[in-house]
Amino acid sequence: MRHVFGLLIGLVVTAVLLLGAGWAAAEMGLALQPAQGVAPPATGTGQNWAAPAAMAGTGLLIGLLIVGRVSPVACFVPSMVLLAWTVVYVLDTGRGLGFLPVNPTFHEVLLQAGRGMRILLTTGVYALLGVALFIPVLLPSRWAGQDGDEDGDEYEESNDRAYY
Repeated sequence: MRHVFGLLIGLVVTAVLLLGAGWAAAEMGLALQPAQGVAPPATGTGQNWAAPAAMAGTGLLIGLLIVGRVSPVACFVPSMVLLAWTVVYVLDTGRGLGFLPVNPTFHEVLLQAGRGMRILLTTGVYALLGVALFIPVLLPSRWAGQDGDEDGDEYEESNDRAYY
């Protein structure tokens, strides 16, 4: 049952990684490179802190997932999505970039997340995160449940000298 919950957690983490981190990367990229003829955004506004906060929240979520005691399926799902997308991008750049939302009928926030996903994919950040999320899958202790064999942990003491 914990692996089913791990699958659901993995799907949510995948969406957060793709959409949340993508939006934050695009927003931070736009803040660093404002459009030509447009003044950079004023410092101290709430918008300047939203993107770094989203990126920090995504990093916190990934860190808790890697070190937490959840099912390794929760790490396996996003790692396979990120690594598979990176392999497709490396083998066929056009097809890899074809998965990005670029249709103008999409909502502007989704289009901005797509621009950020492009940044993270082409710079190799998704490959790095995919490998980091795959490491807990390789640990055998993560596949065993928390309530292990209790009979093996405890032993019965005997006062009988002939026992030894």
